[in-house]
Amino acid sequence: MAASLILLSVSPGEQRTALLADGVLEAAFVERPSHPEGVGDLHVGRLAARAPAMAGAFVALAGGETGFLPDSDGAKGRTEGEWLRVAITRAAQGGKGPRLAHRPAPEAITGPPRLLSRGPDAALRLAAQHPDALVQTDSAAAAARLRPMLGERVSFSPRPVFDDALEAVFEELAGHEVALQGGGRLTIHPTPALVAIDVDAGGVAGGRDAAAHLSLNQATLAEAARQIRLRHLAGAILLDLAGMPMARRKALLPAMQQAAAADPHLRVVGITGLGLIELQRRRVHTPLHEVLGQPPSALTRGLAALRRGVRQAQARPGAPLVLTAHPAVWQALRDCPGALDAFTQAAGPLTFQADPLCPSGREDIHAG
Repeated sequence: MAASLILLSVSPGEQRTALLADGVLEAAFVERPSHPEGVGDLHVGRLAARAPAMAGAFVALAGGETGFLPDSDGAKGRTEGEWLRVAITRAAQGGKGPRLAHRPAPEAITGPPRLLSRGPDAALRLAAQHPDALVQTDSAAAAARLRPMLGERVSFSPRPVFDDALEAVFEELAGHEVALQGGGRLTIHPTPALVAIDVDAGGVAGGRDAAAHLSLNQATLAEAARQIRLRHLAGAILLDLAGMPMARRKALLPAMQQAAAADPHLRVVGITGLGLIELQRRRVHTPLHEVLGQPPSALTRGLAALRRGVRQAQARPGAPLVLTAHPAVWQALRDCPGALDAFTQAAGPLTFQADPLCPSGREDIHAG
């Protein structure tokens, strides 16, 4: 059995969680405490409107948000205006509210709509799913929060728990391209309607070696399924293999099903008329490209700069620091509750130097 390790890396405005099995990344989460996705949150809500055509009902939640409660998860037989205790089971998506499930209360529920409790973060969810895994974090506050629930499984590291290699993997998860062993690459393009994944054969492309094409595509299936899982991609997913006639693509379906078997949310639908492998993945958590933005949002760029800046400050403590970035990045950081305060506490005061021409990803924190 693979030895599992959960790493929780906390930086200003953000926490990143990784599950490693024998050193290989098996799960990845990027969470922002100021913008929680809500999965697992427990609410008191009011059934606002029945939706028979959708086999469910809309429920008004705190803060003006509206969630959807399917008949199969507790809406059936309920009446408009009724107060319910509900849990969020699927993160909100593209303007649509979260998916809900009814959670019976031990006593009568009355209004107003309110949040009763937050759901577990990624570290706690992974710890529950992998009870033998140790948890390491570089945040003393996170260690103190987790120890009452996880006990001696939790350890605190004064040094960053993400090494350069793991930081690089998380950077790759934020991008479109994934290099394949042996050459070639995956290109991942999420759209509002579906996710398109293209296989570039690299040096194999244009060759006449059918066995090489087959070997490349067979190796690609496992990596495609892994990337889908790590990125929390959801909905319709189309995978376009490199070369190969339709009959040989169909022959790869059993291998695709085997690769998808490790992910309980992923289902292989079949082959489309154009020869694309069609997959469907149930949405639970927010896909990484929605958290980070595509291209990366001003907040993502700013938080990445703060993350790098904290590491620089640990290497050179006491030096006054300056952030050089586009003004939109600075404004996004100022609008993110607690991010700049957390940086000041960890690394010291930070001043801002505006650069309207600063390219995305080139934000820099340096000694003043």
